[in-house]
Formats: sequence, C-alpha cells, structure tokens
Amino acid sequence: MPLEYTTITQVSGPLIVVEQVADVHFDELVEVETGRGDIRRGRVLEASEGSALVQLFEGTTGLDVRSSKVRFLGRVLEIPVSPDIVGRIFDGAGNPIDGGPKIVPEKRLDINGNPINPYRRAYPSEFIQTGISCIDCMNPLVRGQKLPIFSGAGLPHAQMAAQIARQATVLGTEEPFAVVLGAMGITFEEADFFISDLRSSGALNRSVLFINLANDPVIERTATPRMALTVAEYLAYELDMHVLCILTDMTNYAEALREISAARKEVPGRRGYPGYMYTDLASIYERAGRIHGKKGSITQIPILTMPEDDKTHPIPDLTGYITEGQIILSRDLHKSGIYPPADVSVSLSRLKDKGIGEGKTREDHADVLNQLSDAYDRGKEAKELAVVLGEAALTEIDRIFLEFSDEFERRFINQGVDENRSIEETLDIGWELLSLLPRTELKRVSQENIDKYMPKKLEQKVSD
Repeated sequence: MPLEYTTITQVSGPLIVVEQVADVHFDELVEVETGRGDIRRGRVLEASEGSALVQLFEGTTGLDVRSSKVRFLGRVLEIPVSPDIVGRIFDGAGNPIDGGPKIVPEKRLDINGNPINPYRRAYPSEFIQTGISCIDCMNPLVRGQKLPIFSGAGLPHAQMAAQIARQATVLGTEEPFAVVLGAMGITFEEADFFISDLRSSGALNRSVLFINLANDPVIERTATPRMALTVAEYLAYELDMHVLCILTDMTNYAEALREISAARKEVPGRRGYPGYMYTDLASIYERAGRIHGKKGSITQIPILTMPEDDKTHPIPDLTGYITEGQIILSRDLHKSGIYPPADVSVSLSRLKDKGIGEGKTREDHADVLNQLSDAYDRGKEAKELAVVLGEAALTEIDRIFLEFSDEFERRFINQGVDENRSIEETLDIGWELLSLLPRTELKRVSQENIDKYMPKKLEQKVSD
C-alpha cells in the first residue's frame, strides 16, 4: 500500500505542494483523497528532497488541505490499449465517454512514449490522398509527415479536419488505415460536430477520439495529445496500421502550458509562454514518422488557430520550425465563399516532391503543380496591379492570368465539404484550367504531358 501524507502546505491554481515526502519521482501519478472521500488524480511536476510539487487533473477547487490525504502511486500516467480501442470515444484523460465498456487492456502504455532512434527512422515517401485538391495537388501529404494547418478564429478548420478524417487514404495499398483525433479545449458544439460527422459517414468505425472540452481541467489538456499519440503508436507499430493523427487545437494546448507555467511562477518567455515550449511542442510533433522494419506509420496534422491571424506568434512560429511545412487558411478567401480557404501561394509541403510522380500519383503531377502555382501567383500580381493602377493598365496577358486566378479559386480550390476528389480528378481539373493560358505561357509542363493530358477539344485554343 502506498504511504499516505497529510502534509499539503500550499495550493496555487491546479498545483499543491506536499512536504515531508520520501522516494517521490518526476511524473509519478498521485491520488488525493479529499475529506469527503472524493479521489482526485494528479502527477508530480517537481520532486526535491523532502517535498513534491503536484498538479491535479481535476483542479484544487474546494480542496481542504487539512483533511486531504495524498498517495504517490509509484507509476506514470498510462493508457490501456487493445485492438478494441478503434471506434471508441474517450475524454482527455482516457476515460470512455461513448457509453461503451472500459477497455480490457492488452497492455498499458506510458503516454509519454519512447523517442524514435533517428537511425531507425524511414524517410516519408508514400502519398496520402485527402480528397481535397489544394492539398493533394499543391501541397501533398506524405505518409509519416507532420503537416500543420494554420488557421484563425472563425475559419473552417474543424470542417477541414473532419473532411480529412473521413476521406484520407493511402493509395495503392490494402493495408488498414485508422484516424486518431486529439481535440483540446474545444466547445461542446465542436465536439458534437466531430462525433456526429464521423459517425454519420461511417468513419468513426476506423477512428479513435479523445475529447477535452473547454470546461475540462487545464491539466488534462496537456495529457490529451499524448494520449492520442500513444494510441497512434500502438496502432501503427504494433498493429501495422497507417494512422493519421489530427490534433486540434494546439493553441489551446499552448495556452494550458502557459497557465501551468504561471502557476509554477516560472520566468516567462515570449508573450508569457514558457521558455521550454519549443521542446514541449517538439516532443509531440516528433512522434510522427515511419520506422524501418515496421509496416505501420503515423502521419500528423496539427491544427492551430493563430491569435490575431499572426504567423509570427510564438505558437505558429515554433510549430513551423519543427514541422515539414504548413497549410495556411486565408480569411480573404473565406470571405469570398471559397471552401477550403487555403492560400496555396504561402502554404508549403516540404516533402511534396517525395510523394508524387509516376507510381505514386501520376507522372504529370509535378508539372501541373508547378505550372498552376506559377500562373496563380501571376494572376494575383495582376489583381494587385489592377487595384493600384486600374484594369485599363493591364496588358492582354495580364488579363488572361487575372481570369485564370479567379477560375483557379472558383473551380480548383473551391469544393464541397463532402466532395472527395481523387488525385486523377484533381489533376484533370488542373489541365482544364491550364487550357485557359496561351501555349507560350506553359513553360513548366512538358510537351509530352500536354499531348497526353490536355483536354483534346481545348488543344487548339492552347496552341493559339
């Protein structure tokens, strides 16, 4: 039986200080029994000779330090796992909230995971089809990659996350595919949206959801992404599944870090966030990847809302350093009624060249990507020029690219919330748009691909 201590000396926010303790270790699980017999859980944040700093998952509200008993359990926070975990919904602490039974564990895993040996990491190379053209064609997602979505308040990142969860698949393989969603600090409406959307589409049967609501304990919020990633690692590396892990909203996670840091009276860093936030975020993002000798993989899509749409804010700034690109949502496109409002001009997938081409998507993919990107950028420049000088100042070729950029947003970027385009359909739409341009401007596509993929009825127009 663990020793019981009645030596709580300080309470600060979700933290308590317990004195006169022995053999206490960092990250050790703690139980606090209140005077009324309720049990609150926590973990050790700091352990020094004779004292321990403990954070309580359920908070310290109403805690009577004189009548409460503290027990140190001698183990870290773990989650029970088994193949039956797929299709289930849990709270941020790993407790079932779907009305189903508790998981009968095959094993219990430390939620902090184990670092992947860099030598054993396999380079991401297989294309993942999300069914969303602005991702699949312009910023392809590769198996084992971490590709965040930078959003803003009021933008439809939740709809995008649900659509990706429904539609994502690894092309050219029959291997099992699963989705793990870790939601942190979201509203009840958002949680209900995710659950209802995945259930109605049948995607819930291949998903595992961890839901931490905005009114749930802040401490629990810091454990939620690690719960999700531990399950993802179990499914990928022990059950040989391809796993897509979606984490939303990382901004809420970082705010929880800041709140705990303030309660610990730590010296703040940029904008009050703790100085170790880079290391903490990296401990989450770096759990994506592939391992030599393992069939499964973990692909990660963290979603974060940029405060005041500021890309230089510490959260997106640090995330950009750690991850392999970013999809940035545009408020202007959203106001124009474009869904998904992804700004392909400033978005980037650093591994896009590794997952496209013959045998992976199609041999014309790189040509279409480069030509569409170049033409869209020229069209946006022409639009800016028209605002400054007026459309009368535009040349004939400027007007063509201006028309192209409008059509690109309307027909290529814009698609239905339930529209699942194959990569072939996406590339074919790209060729139809390229037919709007004179042949002399198609400098980034080969003649061989033009002959093979340009719509026949439009070839004459392109050659003019």
